[in-house]
Amino acid sequence: MRVRATILQTPRPGELQVLEDRLLTIDGSGAITAIGRGGRAEADSVPPDVELPPDVVLVPGLVDTHVHAPQWPQLGTGLDLPLEEWLLAHTFPLEARYADEAFARRVWADLVPTLLANGTTTAVYYGSIHEPATVALAETCVEHGQRALVGRVAMDHPDATPHDYRDAGPTAGIEASARSIEAIRALPGANGLVSPIVTPRFIPACTDPLLAGLGELAAATGTTVQTHCSESDWEHTNVVNRCGRTDAAALDGFGLVGEHTVLAHATHLDDRDRSLLAARGAGVSHCPLSNVYFSERVFELRSALAAGVRVGLGTDIAGGPDPSLLAQCGHAVGASRQLARGGPGAPVDGRAGVDPVVDITTAFWAATVGGAELAGLPVGLLEVGRPFDAVAVDLGPSGLGVWDEVDDWPRAFEKLVRLARLSDFTDVWVAGRRVAGRQAGEARRRTSTVG
Repeated sequence: MRVRATILQTPRPGELQVLEDRLLTIDGSGAITAIGRGGRAEADSVPPDVELPPDVVLVPGLVDTHVHAPQWPQLGTGLDLPLEEWLLAHTFPLEARYADEAFARRVWADLVPTLLANGTTTAVYYGSIHEPATVALAETCVEHGQRALVGRVAMDHPDATPHDYRDAGPTAGIEASARSIEAIRALPGANGLVSPIVTPRFIPACTDPLLAGLGELAAATGTTVQTHCSESDWEHTNVVNRCGRTDAAALDGFGLVGEHTVLAHATHLDDRDRSLLAARGAGVSHCPLSNVYFSERVFELRSALAAGVRVGLGTDIAGGPDPSLLAQCGHAVGASRQLARGGPGAPVDGRAGVDPVVDITTAFWAATVGGAELAGLPVGLLEVGRPFDAVAVDLGPSGLGVWDEVDDWPRAFEKLVRLARLSDFTDVWVAGRRVAGRQAGEARRRTSTVG
């Protein structure tokens, strides 16, 4: 397949790369094998399979590094409660329903296509404690063509979880997680697209033997890990009182912090925590909107990057009540401005000398390259050798209101990130397969049946 378009992307924090009128060649495996200049003569003599008009641009597919898939039906509800009350009153009762595999499949069949339509070509998912429901989530990702890491949630602590929604004990939790890893890896079509991920919910919900056993399981199976880390004052204090050290240090002691470990939120990190994560090759899923509701602090994105910590963006569905990862880019900029002004939620132990302000290109980098590097996936950029995971975005006056007389590429890009939503995405591809998007008329694009 060949695609002709202008590419906007952010190879490094703060850097916008504009590649005007490029012709991309994608092979049968969905990988980009060449990127050359388009040129009207070549395009007219050998028409590309997909040709986007000048006011429709390509950006890399978005990488959402923190999604609670079972919470999809509660999106936008209960956000007036503190985290620990929200979990008990809303989340755990809902997640317990996923013992019903038919219900789970109905939810997954709505969730996955919706995220794809929002430009999320890759998602890092928490499932529920139920093996069939979790494997069904992985199957749904394969069916719809979404790149994903899918984890069965493990939790067994009797003091922090409901009696009807927890693993029977550490051995049961470890064995169920091991079976889910094997089942997901064995799914037809999953190879290269969908992988398992070891998923202890967070330290308060897990006993020490379960945490240690999951660390051993991750090492033995070569599986990455995701969990929550210092999300709120409640969680942070709970872990310090129980373990005598910070959340990051405690997780490391259980063998759960390693290369590409995804730690959600992590708003209470100190300098030693940052150094630890950087040394281990782990990182943070920054969930700026969810942090407003549940975290009591603002994540110091710039300080984390300065310390060498990997950082991606996450919606934290349903703690974050917006499925758009582009919207999170705007929230990340806003959160950094709050840090700079020392407003509510600004930590008292910020790193001196690090300007906390995040620009829109750095936020988009975190939503693409940063998230891909955090999860250990070869996506996030449109370049030779990487999969063609991409989103076509309409910048026309009827959509985002980009005006030739006023807007250069940096301004057009800023409008795209801040304003583009589902209705502006004409095409979404994963590994060269078109998986979502509104069909544009023949006058605006030419397509074939490739993919």
